[in-house]
Amino acid sequence: MKLTTKGRFAVTAMLDLALHSAHGPVTLAGISDRQKISLSYLEQLFGKLRRRAIVESVRGPGGGYNLARAASEVSVADIIIAVEEPLDSTQCGGRENCLGDKRCMTHELWESLNATVYAHLSSVKLSHLVESQTVRPISVNKTLNTNRRPPVLGARSATII
Repeated sequence: MKLTTKGRFAVTAMLDLALHSAHGPVTLAGISDRQKISLSYLEQLFGKLRRRAIVESVRGPGGGYNLARAASEVSVADIIIAVEEPLDSTQCGGRENCLGDKRCMTHELWESLNATVYAHLSSVKLSHLVESQTVRPISVNKTLNTNRRPPVLGARSATII
């Protein structure tokens, strides 16, 4: 499996894009500032994402990037495969020649792992990640509010006129 920083950064950048695209195209400079990812690195990633029709670019003033399809139609696997080599845990790249001209004893294990990881990443849509980010601040606020003292009933606040 080749899940590297490239794939992680691509997923993070796509989530940022999805979260900020309601007001129009999102600039790579904005993503770079918010996520602390090199602008030149984002340019490389988004070139690959554009070629795979996951994002579309908008040129000119106010330009940037938009999702090329709905967030519910883009899986994490789509994003990773667009910027990485295919997910593969086998030593032989699936060619079944791990030991010269034959399969290694654990070939099926790694193939099974590949299938499991791919199935999981395919099932997670960009829209799920967006939802988890929009729900998170509410749960954090609830946690913070539980540490506050309850209001005193019957207490009056001072009014300044």
